[in-house]
Amino acid sequence: MRIDLPRAARGFTLIELMVTLALMALLASVALPLAELTARRAQETELRRALRELRKAIDDYKDAADAGKIQRKVGDSGYPPSLEALAEGVPDATDPAGERRLYFLRRLPRDPLCGCPGEPAARHWRLRSYQSPPDEPREADDVFDVMSRNPGETLDGSHYDQW
Repeated sequence: MRIDLPRAARGFTLIELMVTLALMALLASVALPLAELTARRAQETELRRALRELRKAIDDYKDAADAGKIQRKVGDSGYPPSLEALAEGVPDATDPAGERRLYFLRRLPRDPLCGCPGEPAARHWRLRSYQSPPDEPREADDVFDVMSRNPGETLDGSHYDQW
């Protein structure tokens, strides 16, 4: 005795399952590189934002030093001595009581492409002193500019450490 079930109650055939799996694999192979590209683009955007924030803070420090709000020694360039000084603050030279401090950053941003999570944020950046030429950046007594330590290539073909 044979019982005929309606077609909807019989389930899927092996061929239907194989076609479905092949389509899902094709979609996954397209989606994965797109997800990686989106993540890399987000990291590059974050790096640009961090560099812009740091460079603005360095320029604000220099403007405050030129305006006499930060005490300078003779021969100083007026740029911050370290990245930490931007977040830790410096004494306000215009405050007669000497209690007020000037802050240029709430916190030091990290380089999203550095890949060094255990290090302090200031170690994520390559520094350039005011005395060093642009084609050979070196660290010295002040911070004139910052760059990423990552030598990798960006999506547009430039290099992160050249931004």
